[in-house]
Amino acid sequence: MIVHLKPTIGQQQAEYLAAQTQSIVLLQEGGPVVLITPSALKTLPAVLEPHTEAFFSMDSDIQLASNQYVGERIVKVGNVLLGKDQGNTLMIGGPCSVESWEQISASAQLMVSLGITTLRAGCYKPRTSPYSFQGLGYEGLLMLAKIREEYGLHIITEVKDSSHVHEVIALADIVQIGAKAMYDHSILRACGKSNKPVLLKRGFGSNLQEFVQAAEFILSGGNAQVMLCERGIRTFEQKTRFTLDLCGVAYLREYTNLPIVLDPSHAMGYRYGVSSLARACVAMGVEGLLVETHPNPQVAMSDASQQLNHPQFTEMFHSLKPIAAAVGRTLV
Repeated sequence: MIVHLKPTIGQQQAEYLAAQTQSIVLLQEGGPVVLITPSALKTLPAVLEPHTEAFFSMDSDIQLASNQYVGERIVKVGNVLLGKDQGNTLMIGGPCSVESWEQISASAQLMVSLGITTLRAGCYKPRTSPYSFQGLGYEGLLMLAKIREEYGLHIITEVKDSSHVHEVIALADIVQIGAKAMYDHSILRACGKSNKPVLLKRGFGSNLQEFVQAAEFILSGGNAQVMLCERGIRTFEQKTRFTLDLCGVAYLREYTNLPIVLDPSHAMGYRYGVSSLARACVAMGVEGLLVETHPNPQVAMSDASQQLNHPQFTEMFHSLKPIAAAVGRTLV
């Protein structure tokens, strides 16, 4: 249950009421003080009745992200507004990892030449093997900050664990929480205390309820700037890296209020299918698309098999524009 308290209720009294009802207090700038109770509570407790302006009973612990509560949440990336009714699909491109200044500069130049405003690249890499390239860490973050300064791009990069979450929040324009970190509550809570846009990726073994409930940790912490990213789940299929759950995307669009981003690169795992899958993603009418591209994928230090080279990425990008227009979207 979500409870809007009367404007006369201050933070101290709200915290007292929260303690009486096992609730979370959500303070909103310019909005009502909100209590969020467990969804099992279906009727307004007597202790809250005199202090309540409005309340919303929910079917599950998908509460703040439910469109039964708010029809659309808008995430702002620079001057671009992302939301179900905003008509924009944000194109995010770049390599899996920052590897060198020459490599990330070439990637930035490609984005600028295509009019793409958001560059992705990982600095802290949550690799499956401890013997694989683990990323450049803080050195890579500083490179991305310099790229933003020189090229005017927005930067999205991943948090691997809580040891560097505040560094990423400070330096990135969008904080990515990867599939392997979706359950890391220290990351979720730190992002909830920030005001940076967050791209939350679905864990490859997580169902939709679990996925959106992870977003609830960020939302209930006070940060409404959350996007959901479907990047493929693990199924019985072995011919592709993962299985992109477009059925799940249809559910998220129908029942949640958060912008949705799709990542065909990680889902497919092989570059031959990424462009076609990207076109299917845009046809879903989503708010964002994330595709990996590298100046020379054959020598990439991570995810070499799924990254498009720059000519392939350019061809794919131009093919997406008429598809976006056909579903009432503008690729930005």
